[in-house]
Amino acid sequence: MAETRRPPWGWALVTGASMEPTLSAGDRLLVSHRCRPRVGAVVVALFPDGTRVVKRAAQRRTTGWWLLSDDPDAGVDSRHRGPVAEADVLGVVVARVWPRPRRL
Repeated sequence: MAETRRPPWGWALVTGASMEPTLSAGDRLLVSHRCRPRVGAVVVALFPDGTRVVKRAAQRRTTGWWLLSDDPDAGVDSRHRGPVAEADVLGVVVARVWPRPRRL
């Protein structure tokens, strides 16, 4: 099976409150599909059930990335779903482009 190639850049939309105060629902993000995640980065990833999420890469484990919400009382993260495989970390958030642009 051929490897699916993603474009180098993409967009993400924040839909919940789990990343507050860093990000809020409605924020639009510029995502690099070529950057490798690092501890502390905000990433876009897929949970095993197929849910696409924006979370903070808290720790790299032998079984994958441990992703956490910035607001631990909101949303679902690796505390509920476990680590996310390296291949399921789709990209690294580079900047919020709307409504208040800034680098992350």
